[in-house]
Amino acid sequence: MTVDNTHVTVKGSKGELNRTFSELVTIKQEGEEILVSRVDESSESNAQQGLVRTLIHNMVIGVSEGFEKKLELTGVGYRAALKGKDLDLSLGYSHPVVYAAPNDITFEVPDNTHIVVKGISKEQVGQVAAEIRMKRPPEPYKGKGIHYEGEHIRRKLGKAAK
Repeated sequence: MTVDNTHVTVKGSKGELNRTFSELVTIKQEGEEILVSRVDESSESNAQQGLVRTLIHNMVIGVSEGFEKKLELTGVGYRAALKGKDLDLSLGYSHPVVYAAPNDITFEVPDNTHIVVKGISKEQVGQVAAEIRMKRPPEPYKGKGIHYEGEHIRRKLGKAAK
């Protein structure tokens, strides 16, 4: 890991991440420890200090272990498959939906109703998973759609129950 004023570079077995942080905090490296301190006593600087520390921690975890998000497809005929590096989704539309894999993101499809999004950047993994989920968000009446593994979808009763 290298620290150059407000620019931090983290290298690990999975890759390399770079980030430039706000001028409201100072970042110093002493051995293996990273010290983040406030430039002034403002409340905005105080909030930035904790955020910067967490972001650097996520960078270190990402390049050493990586991050993953798991998605489930629920519905008749809803399935996923890999087409090269891209994700091919059948979501009940008249056409298949193809989601192109961004750089540093890989997809795994253990079976045709589960998707695993993997990468070294926690932000990017979460964003890609959210974009895939938005292709067919879960609906509250039948529960069909794409949802995160373990996510509880609140169900509505519908017209007949009133």
